[in-house]
Amino acid sequence: MSDAVPIGHPSIGELTVEEARARMLACVPGARAETTLLDAVAVGRVLAEPITAVRDQPPFNASAMDGWAIPTTAAPGDFRIIGESAAGHAYLGAVGEGEAVRIFTGALVPTGCRVVVQEASERTETGVLLAFDPDGSLHVRRRGGDFAAGDVLLPAGTRLDPWRLALAAAAGRASAQVAKRPRAGILSTGDEVVRAGEGATDEQIFDAGGPALSALVSAWGGVAMPLNLARDATDAIVAAVEGVECDVIVTIGGASVGDHDLVKPALKALGLVLHVDTVRIRPGKPTWFGTLKDGRLVLGLPGNPASALVCAELFLRPVLAHWLGADAALPMQTARLTAASGRNGPREHWMRGALSTSPEGALLATPFPDQESSLVSVFAAADCLIRRPAGAPEANVGAPVQVLRLARL
Repeated sequence: MSDAVPIGHPSIGELTVEEARARMLACVPGARAETTLLDAVAVGRVLAEPITAVRDQPPFNASAMDGWAIPTTAAPGDFRIIGESAAGHAYLGAVGEGEAVRIFTGALVPTGCRVVVQEASERTETGVLLAFDPDGSLHVRRRGGDFAAGDVLLPAGTRLDPWRLALAAAAGRASAQVAKRPRAGILSTGDEVVRAGEGATDEQIFDAGGPALSALVSAWGGVAMPLNLARDATDAIVAAVEGVECDVIVTIGGASVGDHDLVKPALKALGLVLHVDTVRIRPGKPTWFGTLKDGRLVLGLPGNPASALVCAELFLRPVLAHWLGADAALPMQTARLTAASGRNGPREHWMRGALSTSPEGALLATPFPDQESSLVSVFAAADCLIRRPAGAPEANVGAPVQVLRLARL
């Protein structure tokens, strides 16, 4: 990539969120495909090929109701019963004037017939008396009414959910080519970080970012690979990632320029080339991105959990989507502020907040009062990120803002 700068260069410069994301996506290889069965294990996978209908659905004119099949030209009256058509057991003969076939929902409708609902019938000694409106519904599901042979039902890049799996199965597909899931190694760094459940001194904190990012990677279609915690030492950081068979490494902490921020200097030994040094964003300015000489991508996130999770939403999520061949655009929505927001500074601000709906149905966004980047409790309560552009003027109650909805269970 022409914008790449070797580690040790004075600076690439502070990039906007859009510039940084574009540089990251330019480094992501195209999706690689593998075959999987289209059953429950395919939920969440991204199609690497389109799903095309090989035949019409339904493949025949089917009854939409239980009732009686009679010629479309017939008038109300007494009909002689000549057979039965049930789902999977069709009546294949001809139906003449004055004749009726007992039919059930989903069964093949004999050629040239309509269906009279069961409620409009009365059995007689010689057959069935049908009283119906000849101009009413035919109660027939027409062949190809759902989809026709040759229709592209699901394009490549579609993420499969249970409803899309049903559509693929209705088309007769038992398997499909899907994008291979990128493997993401998650590395938390810092002498002060210990795993939850382990003993911690008064000077240590539990690793909150690692478990959260592992869960996000899985939710976004990747394979999460939690790595051993690395202390603030170059040899420990190198040892934690060297030889790990993954596609992207996500580091948490050690991303700034302090004496103990050693991740970028440590990875110099593995041939790190930077594409993003810092980002004009709040929180998360120290976020960086590069490639190792073996081709693995590295996304460096700040150590504060809120900063790490905000930047994961803005950068890691699109990187994984692009890797899978899915749409990498952020699904932004417009909402209206319920509380005034002051003039923004030179960095784009992504505030944690809560969404609601007005009585009129408008989407509302409420930023939380405390946006301090180390507060895990604030992020746990948020269901959206509210974007305030760099240099944005003061926004009053009711002002429109862009929001990114967070996937909350």
